[in-house]
Amino acid sequence: MKILLFGKNGQAGWELQRSLAPLGELIAVDFDSQDFCGDFTNLDGIAQTVQTVSPDVIVNAAAHTAVDKAEDEPERVRVINALAPATLAREAGKLGAWLVHYSTDYVFDGSGSKPWVETDPTGPLNVYGRTKLEAENAISESGCRHLIFRTSWVFAERGGNFAKTMLRLAQERDRLTIIDDQIGAPTGADLLADVTAHAIRTAVKRPNVSGLYHLVAAGETSWYGYARFVLNFARQAGVRLEVAPENILPVPASAFPSPATRPKNSRLDTAKLQSTFDLSLPSWQTGVARMLTETLEKNR
Repeated sequence: MKILLFGKNGQAGWELQRSLAPLGELIAVDFDSQDFCGDFTNLDGIAQTVQTVSPDVIVNAAAHTAVDKAEDEPERVRVINALAPATLAREAGKLGAWLVHYSTDYVFDGSGSKPWVETDPTGPLNVYGRTKLEAENAISESGCRHLIFRTSWVFAERGGNFAKTMLRLAQERDRLTIIDDQIGAPTGADLLADVTAHAIRTAVKRPNVSGLYHLVAAGETSWYGYARFVLNFARQAGVRLEVAPENILPVPASAFPSPATRPKNSRLDTAKLQSTFDLSLPSWQTGVARMLTETLEKNR
Protein backbone atom coordinates (compact mmCIF):
# COMPACT_ATOMS: atom_id res chain seq x y z
CA MET A 1 0.00 0.00 0.00
CA LYS A 2 1.30 3.47 -0.92
CA ILE A 3 0.16 6.34 1.32
CA LEU A 4 0.54 10.05 0.57
CA LEU A 5 0.36 12.26 3.68
CA PHE A 6 -0.11 16.04 3.47
CA GLY A 7 0.68 18.27 6.48
CA LYS A 8 3.38 16.03 7.95
CA ASN A 9 4.72 18.60 10.42
CA GLY A 10 1.45 19.57 12.09
CA GLN A 11 0.26 18.03 15.36
CA ALA A 12 -1.77 15.30 13.67
CA GLY A 13 0.64 14.93 10.76
CA TRP A 14 3.59 14.29 13.04
CA GLU A 15 1.76 11.46 14.81
CA LEU A 16 0.41 10.12 11.52
CA GLN A 17 3.95 9.61 10.25
CA ARG A 18 4.41 7.15 13.11
CA SER A 19 1.07 5.36 12.85
CA LEU A 20 0.94 5.06 9.05
CA ALA A 21 4.52 3.86 8.48
CA PRO A 22 3.76 0.17 9.25
CA LEU A 23 0.96 0.09 6.66
CA GLY A 24 3.23 0.36 3.62
CA GLU A 25 5.23 2.95 1.69
CA LEU A 26 4.67 6.41 3.18
CA ILE A 27 5.39 9.62 1.27
CA ALA A 28 4.95 12.57 3.65
CA VAL A 29 5.00 16.22 2.53
CA ASP A 30 4.35 19.67 3.94
CA PHE A 31 3.92 23.18 2.54
CA ASP A 32 7.69 23.68 2.24
CA SER A 33 8.63 20.24 0.88
CA GLN A 34 11.12 20.25 -2.00
CA ASP A 35 10.46 16.93 -3.77
CA PHE A 36 6.69 17.27 -4.04
CA CYS A 37 4.32 20.23 -3.70
CA GLY A 38 2.51 20.24 -0.38
CA ASP A 39 1.47 23.91 -0.50
CA PHE A 40 -2.33 24.02 -0.29
CA THR A 41 -2.45 27.46 -1.88
CA ASN A 42 -1.09 25.83 -5.05
CA LEU A 43 -4.00 23.70 -6.27
CA ASP A 44 -2.32 22.64 -9.51
CA GLY A 45 0.80 21.71 -7.56
CA ILE A 46 -0.96 19.39 -5.12
CA ALA A 47 -2.90 17.79 -7.99
CA GLN A 48 0.42 17.12 -9.70
CA THR A 49 1.80 15.61 -6.49
CA VAL A 50 -1.09 13.14 -6.33
CA GLN A 51 -0.73 12.28 -10.00
CA THR A 52 3.04 11.72 -9.67
CA VAL A 53 2.92 9.66 -6.46
CA SER A 54 -0.23 7.73 -7.52
CA PRO A 55 -1.06 6.60 -3.98
CA ASP A 56 -3.59 4.05 -2.78
CA VAL A 57 -4.50 6.31 0.15
CA ILE A 58 -4.27 10.10 0.55
CA VAL A 59 -4.29 11.41 4.11
CA ASN A 60 -4.91 15.14 4.49
CA ALA A 61 -3.66 16.54 7.79
CA ALA A 62 -3.07 20.03 6.36
CA ALA A 63 -5.37 22.95 7.16
CA HIS A 64 -5.58 26.63 8.11
CA THR A 65 -6.44 26.30 11.81
CA ALA A 66 -5.88 29.85 13.12
CA VAL A 67 -9.58 30.41 13.80
CA ASP A 68 -9.46 34.13 14.64
CA LYS A 69 -7.00 35.00 11.86
CA ALA A 70 -9.30 33.21 9.41
CA GLU A 71 -11.87 35.97 9.84
CA ASP A 72 -9.42 38.43 8.24
CA GLU A 73 -8.43 36.28 5.25
CA PRO A 74 -11.51 34.25 4.24
CA GLU A 75 -10.49 33.71 0.61
CA ARG A 76 -7.07 32.32 1.53
CA VAL A 77 -8.67 30.07 4.15
CA ARG A 78 -11.21 28.82 1.61
CA VAL A 79 -8.44 27.82 -0.80
CA ILE A 80 -6.56 25.89 1.89
CA ASN A 81 -9.49 24.38 3.81
CA ALA A 82 -12.04 23.80 1.03
CA LEU A 83 -10.66 24.03 -2.50
CA ALA A 84 -7.49 22.04 -1.80
CA PRO A 85 -9.38 19.09 -0.21
CA ALA A 86 -11.82 19.24 -3.15
CA THR A 87 -8.82 18.94 -5.47
CA LEU A 88 -7.56 15.92 -3.52
CA ALA A 89 -11.00 14.33 -3.74
CA ARG A 90 -11.11 14.81 -7.50
CA GLU A 91 -7.66 13.28 -7.94
CA ALA A 92 -8.45 10.43 -5.54
CA GLY A 93 -11.54 9.64 -7.60
CA LYS A 94 -9.48 9.43 -10.79
CA LEU A 95 -7.06 6.99 -9.15
CA GLY A 96 -9.62 4.97 -7.23
CA ALA A 97 -7.71 5.95 -4.10
CA TRP A 98 -9.03 6.51 -0.58
CA LEU A 99 -9.03 10.04 0.85
CA VAL A 100 -8.79 10.51 4.62
CA HIS A 101 -9.68 14.03 5.77
CA TYR A 102 -10.10 15.72 9.16
CA SER A 103 -12.96 18.07 9.94
CA THR A 104 -14.22 19.77 13.06
CA ASP A 105 -16.99 20.30 15.60
CA TYR A 106 -17.03 23.90 14.29
CA VAL A 107 -19.34 22.79 11.46
CA PHE A 108 -22.14 22.92 14.08
CA ASP A 109 -23.69 26.01 15.68
CA GLY A 110 -22.98 24.82 19.22
CA SER A 111 -26.57 24.95 20.40
CA GLY A 112 -28.11 22.60 22.97
CA SER A 113 -26.29 20.15 25.19
CA LYS A 114 -26.64 16.80 23.41
CA PRO A 115 -23.64 15.29 21.61
CA TRP A 116 -23.90 15.90 17.87
CA VAL A 117 -24.38 12.91 15.57
CA GLU A 118 -23.13 12.79 11.99
CA THR A 119 -26.57 13.42 10.49
CA ASP A 120 -27.44 16.50 12.58
CA PRO A 121 -27.98 19.79 10.70
CA THR A 122 -24.82 21.89 10.42
CA GLY A 123 -24.57 25.65 11.02
CA PRO A 124 -21.01 26.95 11.31
CA LEU A 125 -20.48 30.22 13.17
CA ASN A 126 -17.20 31.36 11.63
CA VAL A 127 -15.03 31.29 8.50
CA TYR A 128 -13.03 28.30 9.68
CA GLY A 129 -16.17 26.23 10.27
CA ARG A 130 -17.73 27.24 6.96
CA THR A 131 -14.64 26.29 4.96
CA LYS A 132 -14.31 22.96 6.74
CA LEU A 133 -17.97 22.19 6.00
CA GLU A 134 -17.47 23.12 2.35
CA ALA A 135 -14.62 20.59 2.21
CA GLU A 136 -16.80 17.87 3.72
CA ASN A 137 -19.49 18.48 1.11
CA ALA A 138 -17.02 18.58 -1.78
CA ILE A 139 -15.42 15.28 -0.74
CA SER A 140 -18.78 13.59 -0.28
CA GLU A 141 -20.11 14.87 -3.60
CA SER A 142 -16.95 13.87 -5.49
CA GLY A 143 -17.83 10.20 -5.25
CA CYS A 144 -14.34 9.19 -4.13
CA ARG A 145 -13.93 6.60 -1.39
CA HIS A 146 -13.32 8.60 1.76
CA LEU A 147 -13.10 8.72 5.52
CA ILE A 148 -13.92 12.12 7.05
CA PHE A 149 -13.21 12.38 10.77
CA ARG A 150 -14.74 15.29 12.68
CA THR A 151 -12.78 15.96 15.84
CA SER A 152 -12.37 18.67 18.50
CA TRP A 153 -9.92 20.32 20.89
CA VAL A 154 -6.88 18.56 19.42
CA PHE A 155 -3.66 18.60 21.44
CA ALA A 156 -0.19 17.06 21.21
CA GLU A 157 3.00 17.13 23.20
CA ARG A 158 4.73 18.54 20.12
CA GLY A 159 4.29 22.30 19.78
CA GLY A 160 2.08 24.60 21.80
CA ASN A 161 -1.23 23.63 23.35
CA PHE A 162 -3.79 24.76 25.94
CA ALA A 163 -2.29 22.64 28.74
CA LYS A 164 1.19 24.09 28.26
CA THR A 165 -0.26 27.59 28.25
CA MET A 166 -2.09 26.90 31.52
CA LEU A 167 1.08 25.53 33.12
CA ARG A 168 3.03 28.62 32.11
CA LEU A 169 0.38 31.05 33.30
CA ALA A 170 -0.09 29.18 36.60
CA GLN A 171 3.62 29.59 37.30
CA GLU A 172 3.50 33.32 36.52
CA ARG A 173 0.17 34.51 37.97
CA ASP A 174 -1.69 34.21 41.26
CA ARG A 175 -5.14 34.32 39.61
CA LEU A 176 -6.55 32.68 36.47
CA THR A 177 -9.95 33.03 34.78
CA ILE A 178 -10.94 30.21 32.42
CA ILE A 179 -13.95 29.83 30.10
CA ASP A 180 -16.55 27.47 31.56
CA ASP A 181 -19.44 27.58 29.06
CA GLN A 182 -17.81 25.81 26.09
CA ILE A 183 -17.95 22.01 26.38
CA GLY A 184 -15.98 19.44 24.41
CA ALA A 185 -13.49 16.59 24.61
CA PRO A 186 -9.73 17.23 24.50
CA THR A 187 -8.46 14.76 21.92
CA GLY A 188 -4.86 13.73 21.43
CA ALA A 189 -3.27 13.83 17.98
CA ASP A 190 -1.82 10.41 18.82
CA LEU A 191 -5.34 9.02 19.26
CA LEU A 192 -6.41 10.52 15.92
CA ALA A 193 -3.39 8.94 14.25
CA ASP A 194 -3.88 5.49 15.76
CA VAL A 195 -7.59 5.38 14.94
CA THR A 196 -6.83 6.57 11.40
CA ALA A 197 -4.37 3.73 10.81
CA HIS A 198 -6.87 1.21 12.17
CA ALA A 199 -9.66 2.64 10.01
CA ILE A 200 -7.52 2.53 6.86
CA ARG A 201 -6.72 -1.13 7.45
CA THR A 202 -10.45 -1.80 7.74
CA ALA A 203 -11.43 0.39 4.78
CA VAL A 204 -9.18 -1.29 2.22
CA LYS A 205 -10.93 -4.59 3.02
CA ARG A 206 -14.44 -3.15 3.48
CA PRO A 207 -15.08 -0.29 1.02
CA ASN A 208 -18.62 0.11 2.35
CA VAL A 209 -17.26 1.91 5.45
CA SER A 210 -16.64 5.01 3.31
CA GLY A 211 -18.25 8.03 4.98
CA LEU A 212 -18.30 10.60 7.77
CA TYR A 213 -17.44 9.82 11.41
CA HIS A 214 -17.06 11.65 14.71
CA LEU A 215 -13.74 10.96 16.40
CA VAL A 216 -13.00 12.39 19.85
CA ALA A 217 -11.84 11.02 23.18
CA ALA A 218 -14.51 9.79 25.58
CA GLY A 219 -16.10 12.11 28.13
CA GLU A 220 -16.54 15.87 28.18
CA THR A 221 -15.33 18.95 30.02
CA SER A 222 -15.15 22.72 29.80
CA TRP A 223 -11.94 24.68 29.29
CA TYR A 224 -12.15 25.45 33.02
CA GLY A 225 -12.43 21.74 33.88
CA TYR A 226 -9.58 20.98 31.48
CA ALA A 227 -7.39 23.62 33.15
CA ARG A 228 -8.16 22.36 36.65
CA PHE A 229 -7.25 18.80 35.61
CA VAL A 230 -3.94 20.00 34.12
CA LEU A 231 -2.98 22.08 37.15
CA ASN A 232 -4.00 19.42 39.67
CA PHE A 233 -1.90 16.89 37.76
CA ALA A 234 1.08 19.26 37.73
CA ARG A 235 0.73 20.07 41.43
CA GLN A 236 0.65 16.35 42.31
CA ALA A 237 3.76 15.85 40.17
CA GLY A 238 5.62 18.38 42.30
CA VAL A 239 5.44 21.40 40.00
CA ARG A 240 5.45 24.65 41.96
CA LEU A 241 2.52 26.83 40.89
CA GLU A 242 1.97 30.47 41.79
CA VAL A 243 -1.82 30.24 41.60
CA ALA A 244 -3.78 28.61 44.43
CA PRO A 245 -6.65 26.25 43.50
CA GLU A 246 -9.26 28.68 44.87
CA ASN A 247 -7.95 31.41 42.56
CA ILE A 248 -8.70 29.47 39.35
CA LEU A 249 -12.06 30.98 38.44
CA PRO A 250 -14.72 30.05 35.84
CA VAL A 251 -16.01 32.77 33.49
CA PRO A 252 -18.27 32.84 30.41
CA ALA A 253 -16.78 33.04 26.91
CA SER A 254 -18.10 36.61 26.71
CA ALA A 255 -15.33 37.59 29.13
CA PHE A 256 -12.83 36.97 26.31
CA PRO A 257 -14.22 38.59 23.14
CA SER A 258 -12.63 37.24 19.94
CA PRO A 259 -13.02 37.88 16.19
CA ALA A 260 -14.45 34.37 15.61
CA THR A 261 -17.49 33.05 17.47
CA ARG A 262 -16.87 29.60 19.00
CA PRO A 263 -19.58 26.97 19.48
CA LYS A 264 -20.57 26.36 23.10
CA ASN A 265 -21.57 22.73 22.59
CA SER A 266 -18.73 20.82 20.94
CA ARG A 267 -19.81 17.38 22.15
CA LEU A 268 -19.57 14.74 19.41
CA ASP A 269 -21.27 11.34 19.54
CA THR A 270 -18.79 8.63 18.48
CA ALA A 271 -21.14 5.63 18.47
CA LYS A 272 -20.99 5.24 14.68
CA LEU A 273 -17.18 5.18 14.65
CA GLN A 274 -16.91 2.75 17.55
CA SER A 275 -19.48 0.38 16.07
CA THR A 276 -18.16 0.46 12.49
CA PHE A 277 -14.51 -0.02 13.38
CA ASP A 278 -14.96 -2.08 16.57
CA LEU A 279 -13.22 0.47 18.79
CA SER A 280 -13.40 1.65 22.38
CA LEU A 281 -12.18 5.22 22.78
CA PRO A 282 -10.21 6.18 25.91
CA SER A 283 -11.19 9.05 28.19
CA TRP A 284 -9.85 12.52 27.48
CA GLN A 285 -8.14 12.44 30.89
CA THR A 286 -6.03 9.44 29.81
CA GLY A 287 -4.62 11.25 26.80
CA VAL A 288 -4.03 14.53 28.62
CA ALA A 289 -2.26 12.78 31.52
CA ARG A 290 0.04 10.98 29.09
CA MET A 291 0.88 14.22 27.29
CA LEU A 292 1.49 16.03 30.58
CA THR A 293 3.81 13.27 31.79
CA GLU A 294 5.94 13.71 28.64
CA THR A 295 5.88 17.51 28.91
CA LEU A 296 6.85 17.61 32.58
CA GLU A 297 9.64 15.07 32.07
CA LYS A 298 11.16 17.26 29.35
CA ASN A 299 11.05 20.29 31.64
CA ARG A 300 12.75 18.69 34.63
